[in-house]
Amino acid sequence: MIEFTLWDIVRNLLLAARWTVLLSLAAFVGGAVVGMAVLFLRIAKNKWSRRVASGYIALFQGTPLLMQLFLMFFGLPMLGLRIEPWTAAVLGLTFFASAYLAEIWRSGVDALPLGQWDAGASLGLHYLQELRLIILPQAFAITRAPTVGFLVQLIKSTALTSIIGFEELVRTSNAINNATFEPFKVYGLVALIFFALCFPLTQYARRLEKRAPVR
Repeated sequence: MIEFTLWDIVRNLLLAARWTVLLSLAAFVGGAVVGMAVLFLRIAKNKWSRRVASGYIALFQGTPLLMQLFLMFFGLPMLGLRIEPWTAAVLGLTFFASAYLAEIWRSGVDALPLGQWDAGASLGLHYLQELRLIILPQAFAITRAPTVGFLVQLIKSTALTSIIGFEELVRTSNAINNATFEPFKVYGLVALIFFALCFPLTQYARRLEKRAPVR
C-alpha cells in the first residue's frame, strides 16, 4: 500500500477534476451546436426533416450513454478511424447532449402561442427571420432552467468516460483507491467535488425557473 496524505489525495483529485470540467464544457458547447441543427430539423415544415430529427433524438435518448461511448471508442477503429479516449468522450457526450438539448428547446418553441408566428408573418418576416427575431429568443428564455439542469446531468455523466480510459475524476479516484485501499476517503472526496460542481448550478436553475416567463 502506498502512503498518501490527505492533501496528496485532494490535490490529485482536483487536478483530475479539471478534465471533468473541460470535458463537460466541450460536450455542452458541442451539444448545443449540434442540438441547434437538430432543433431546426425538428421544427421544420418539411415532414421528412422532422422525422429525421425525431429519429435522431429517439436513438440517442433511447440507448444507454455507455453503449454510445463504447461504439465511439471501440466501433470507429474497426472502420479504420483511430480515436483517442478524449475524442471518443467528447463525441459521445456531444451527440448525447444534442439530443436532449434539441428536445428541451423544442418544448420551448411548442410552448409559444401560434399567434407569435402569425405576428412575424404579418410583419413580412420570412421563416428564418421569425425564428431568429421572435421564436427562438422567447423559447430560450422559457427553457433556460431545464438547459442549466441538463448541464448538471452532463457533468455527472462524464463519470462514464472512465470506462473507455479517459483520465477524468472517477478514473483517477479508482487509481488512487487501488494504491491506498481507502475507498471511503477517496470516493467520499469525489462525491464532494461533484457536489461542489453541481450544487451551484442546481441552485441557479431553480432561480431561473422562478424567473421564467409565464405562458
